[in-house]
Amino acid sequence: MGVTRTDLFTEEQNTLAQIAKALAHPARIAIIQYLLEANACVNGDLVQELGLAQATISQHLKELKTIGIIQGTIEGVSVNYCINPVKWNEIDAMFQAFFNKYKSSCKGDSCC
Repeated sequence: MGVTRTDLFTEEQNTLAQIAKALAHPARIAIIQYLLEANACVNGDLVQELGLAQATISQHLKELKTIGIIQGTIEGVSVNYCINPVKWNEIDAMFQAFFNKYKSSCKGDSCC
């Protein structure tokens, strides 16, 4: 597989693609949904909740933390994770702006 030519695209396009890529795994969606429903910082609960190995969950948490959608705090030997509200709102606004660009002039189900 070749190298992606990110220089051909805008910063916004690259950012949206990176976020979409990080969200493009059902385990990551499940982690985010769990954190949203818990509305609190969680740690070991994810292993029991998702039924995945700790190492697998750690890798998914790393991907989500890389894009900043979650944040973690260290307490002793455990790390607590929660949604990063500032980044969550930024990502929400970016995707809303992206999806709101579509203005259909079609009538019914068919346009082409």
